[in-house]
Amino acid sequence: MSQTIKISDEEANILRAEAPLFSRSIAGQAEHWIRIGRAIEKSSSFNHQRIKDALQGLISSDDLNAEEGDVFLEEFSQSLGQETPQQTAYFAERKNLGLGVGLDGNNKIIQQEKENH
Repeated sequence: MSQTIKISDEEANILRAEAPLFSRSIAGQAEHWIRIGRAIEKSSSFNHQRIKDALQGLISSDDLNAEEGDVFLEEFSQSLGQETPQQTAYFAERKNLGLGVGLDGNNKIIQQEKENH
């Protein structure tokens, strides 16, 4: 019996893009990834906590085995471009202090001017 589940639009778009590459339906691709995830989590040579620790900088990614390293790289690449609340606060404070730099429309480096409140 099939079941309906809700997933994010982002993950649904990834499923839609990946499924045809492997001649699978969207549901078939999701089931395939579910089986892989379940197998990895049950593996005696795989420890997801170690991956979390490496992502947080608590251990070196060099200490991960090959399976853990693959998942680490995937999760790390997905995290790029996703600003954390701490990063947002950090950059807001730098902007407020007039310490921000960036590129203008002509690719010239400019410094952020301190905001006057």
